[in-house]
Amino acid sequence: MTDALTKMLAGREWILADGATGTNLFNMGLQSGDAPELWNEDHPDRIRALYQSAVDAGSDLFLTNSFGGNAARLKLHGAEKRARQLSQIAAEIGRDVADRCDRPLVVAGSVGPTGEIMAPMGALTHSLAVEIFHEQAEGLKEGGADVLWLETISAPEEYKAAAEAFALAGMPWCGTMSFDTAGRTMMGLTSEDMAKMVEKLPNPPIAYGANCGVGASDLLRTVLGFVAQGSERPIIAKGNAGIPKYHDGHIHYDGTPELMAEYAVLARDAGARIIGGCCGTMGDHLRLMRAALEERPLGPRPTPEQITDKIGPFSSPSDGTGEDAAQPRRTRRRRA
Repeated sequence: MTDALTKMLAGREWILADGATGTNLFNMGLQSGDAPELWNEDHPDRIRALYQSAVDAGSDLFLTNSFGGNAARLKLHGAEKRARQLSQIAAEIGRDVADRCDRPLVVAGSVGPTGEIMAPMGALTHSLAVEIFHEQAEGLKEGGADVLWLETISAPEEYKAAAEAFALAGMPWCGTMSFDTAGRTMMGLTSEDMAKMVEKLPNPPIAYGANCGVGASDLLRTVLGFVAQGSERPIIAKGNAGIPKYHDGHIHYDGTPELMAEYAVLARDAGARIIGGCCGTMGDHLRLMRAALEERPLGPRPTPEQITDKIGPFSSPSDGTGEDAAQPRRTRRRRA
């Protein structure tokens, strides 16, 4: 049987994904340091509102509130034994929202990193990582997710462990990594490295790409890096709404809805098939992104210069696949 995302991709040139989870939940009252996943049980009405806001803004696909829902992350809140249950609830709420809509929607079960360093550099073994990801995958599957959505991954070992776990769960999946300064993940992978890794997996994703990072311009340069590898696998672009800035005690992202609309068109023209936003992306951004994708015809693939002219400069001169490819890889740092 064809899965819902593959079916949608077969009939569409592009798919609009959702925007931010954390930014929206903070606006609903989530406090810094709290586990958003606990809201699946404590405040299901707010999680439903989160999903519905993306649908109302035009998203074809939305992620469940389960990014930090694995046992390793939930252990920080004394809830590690509830990983499967909380992910199941996240997906159940999403399934209900999707089933009540009068157009096709894809419920993507969000799976974030464990937050641990994998062996041999750290204590997290491959087998334990597979177990952690498998538990969460089963919960999302039981809750009715159409596809599993691995995101914000930095280490190839963790990406591979998740792929193995998703095969055990018998679920289709997508997977993105987060590329930081100079076009590399925290563990040093470039867009070229990721594209090659994905094609070698025994259980490859339906689509792959990038999310979060340091800004929409950098993310689009990473998309161009994926495209340059020649794979026909659909590419995902899920960039932040500008750059975070601290103002009056809160973090705000400076990307306007108009800028994100420009980003969405550039992402599509660069070769991305699934386009959405990450941190800072709200309903107003998504509405203009949808309108721009519908109203503006497909254009030629943008050059790096055209990207910076339209949505701002890159954070570094290179994306990690050119002259700096032989430079030493950076050690991991924790993303704020």
